[in-house]
Amino acid sequence: MKGVILAGGVATRLMPLTKVTSKQLLPIYNKPMIYYPLETLLKAGIKEILIIVSPDRAGDFLRLLGSGKEFGAKFTYEIQDKPEGLAQAFIIGETFIGDDNCALILGDNIFSDDFSGEIKNFKSGAIVFAKEVSDPERYGVVEFNEKMEAISIIEKPKNPKSNYAVTGFYIYDNQVIEHAKSLKPSKRGELEITDLNNVYLKNGQLKVALIEGEWVDTGTFDSLLRASNLVASWNNK
Repeated sequence: MKGVILAGGVATRLMPLTKVTSKQLLPIYNKPMIYYPLETLLKAGIKEILIIVSPDRAGDFLRLLGSGKEFGAKFTYEIQDKPEGLAQAFIIGETFIGDDNCALILGDNIFSDDFSGEIKNFKSGAIVFAKEVSDPERYGVVEFNEKMEAISIIEKPKNPKSNYAVTGFYIYDNQVIEHAKSLKPSKRGELEITDLNNVYLKNGQLKVALIEGEWVDTGTFDSLLRASNLVASWNNK
């Protein structure tokens, strides 16, 4: 199982904080943000990790993280020239992924869950992780049947059919590369991760697991503050 951290983009919603640095390098309590998704992958047993970054911040990430040796891992870096969707990560990472399965985590997502069991037991298909939230319209939303089986995933719906949002951690088999290549850009001009997940759902190969612990998508000023307070509480227990 290979790991991919997507840490590109320009994060205009967090200006002026991101005017001179990447969002994923901003501090969350006592560490740069990217340390948290990195630790999630390492805790799950993934040691070969691709870090996808924007071209003007590549040197900053390299200086911060290096080769991965100090983390007991091996890091590879690739450039995302333009942020054209989360699913683009698998096209950028095709050579790195090779013939392996792959776990993708977004560089601005913080989890308290341990995913090592799911990684260890993964065979094929795809697993996405959902969490009940108060603002599902900001995310890809999962609709379940009475057996709590996923029947649809809709990106940022105006009228969500549930309060379960798809979080920024995903596990895929090696088919993901070809599936990503087959996607058509959305109206936003992006290769949507929701469209990719729906390919697996349509093929009967998608499992949706529920997050039990904490999850923060640090895309707003309020969520940055919440994430720092949350991590502070973990550290001060």
